[in-house]
Amino acid sequence: MALAGLSTLGITFGYGVESTSGTKPSAFTQLTRINSIGGISITPETIDASALEDMVEKSIAGRGSTGGTWEVVVNYTADTADEWSDLISAYNTAKASQLQMWFEVIHPSLTNAFFVIAEPPQKIPMPELGQNSLLTITMSLTIVSYEGDSTKVAFT
Repeated sequence: MALAGLSTLGITFGYGVESTSGTKPSAFTQLTRINSIGGISITPETIDASALEDMVEKSIAGRGSTGGTWEVVVNYTADTADEWSDLISAYNTAKASQLQMWFEVIHPSLTNAFFVIAEPPQKIPMPELGQNSLLTITMSLTIVSYEGDSTKVAFT
């Protein structure tokens, strides 16, 4: 019988910069105090394939859409602010060399990790503030390409 399911306990998240354009990085840096990581679904767009004789619309599947953005919620501290500032600097350096930034999500019970090529915002956003709440920020990453699952790369 298959496992009933997996817990999200122990999941880790980090980033790496290509050293060769188009190739998954061989080193990734872990980011800490990640509160939640948004899912990415591939939703096919619909292409109208109707003709004049059709009384009801006929459709075919078009290209898949990721929705464009990927949200990562971070417990905001001085340390996490420094981590994300370093990430933004690393992204800007990579971009100047026409290299991309990859993100990795590792589940401790799975053989493979999930990989996404994405662009971070240029500034750390201001958190929402409320009474008796955890101080978090939502980093909205722009999805360049969802790469899917492949062999894990251990965090440094």
